[in-house]
Amino acid sequence: MPATYDDAAILMQVVRWGTEMGLDEAARAIFADDFDPAAASSDDKRVGKLLAYGETIGTLVKHGILDKALVLDLYWVTGTWAKVGPAALRAREAAGEPRLYENYEALAESAS
Repeated sequence: MPATYDDAAILMQVVRWGTEMGLDEAARAIFADDFDPAAASSDDKRVGKLLAYGETIGTLVKHGILDKALVLDLYWVTGTWAKVGPAALRAREAAGEPRLYENYEALAESAS
């Protein structure tokens, strides 16, 4: 089923939330030449913003609230997960919680 106007309206609310939280600045930081995914931490506010945003979008897609194709056309999930995913996996292991950031990871894996 193609994306609907309702999908677009919800997605625009999510985009607005990203703007309000400073997601653009966080994205610039993780795509900077000096950013090292292997050393990144989920405690870094910029990384944390990307993780929270990606997990939210992944959860909305998982539950059929947002159209997956629309999200993947707008948001480079595989690219951002490649940068912050290692920090998410370390946080998951440290917390002993396998569900931590699982929806972001699942969305990224489904896009590749």
